[in-house]
Amino acid sequence: NPNESKVLQLFGDYKGTVKTPGLRWANPFYSKRSISVRVRNFESARLKVNDADGNPVEIAAVVVWRVVDSAEAVYNVDVYESFVHIQSESALRAMATSYPSDQHVVGAISLRSHAGEISKHLTEEIQERLALAGVRVIEARISHLAYAPEIAQAMLQRQQAGAIIAARTRIVEGAVSMVEMALSELSK
Repeated sequence: NPNESKVLQLFGDYKGTVKTPGLRWANPFYSKRSISVRVRNFESARLKVNDADGNPVEIAAVVVWRVVDSAEAVYNVDVYESFVHIQSESALRAMATSYPSDQHVVGAISLRSHAGEISKHLTEEIQERLALAGVRVIEARISHLAYAPEIAQAMLQRQQAGAIIAARTRIVEGAVSMVEMALSELSK
């Protein structure tokens, strides 16, 4: 079938992989195992982890992947689908602990503010773990990011306070610029 490969084995000895679709003849003593090489995706479970600042967050990701080496998928790991899920969640957990969830310093990378960089880092982290199984990660991105319920209210209040301070700063800057403009008009 299209997007399917067959791993051929003769009495426990790997004999090759058939990747082209169509009718093929194979030794009747070969055992044949079908492997789908279609593009697949899955959404990880919501994991509770501490970000780089130590705040508990809930995070989940969508991973798009495909098998590129059928023999490695069959012989290097027990069940490659399960391996993909477990290693992807492990990479997501490791990546989430590397960055703060919110940006505290202008220009610093955080989970919320730099989706492109975070997705690229997550894709590379997962690919590194799945290369052994003959799997290529096409894309990985965060699908859910929230503070854990036990601190969500406190973090919302913190964000609101930050927004109020920023608004007051803008108001003061606007008033100062109006006074400066008025003084410059009077001095003419």
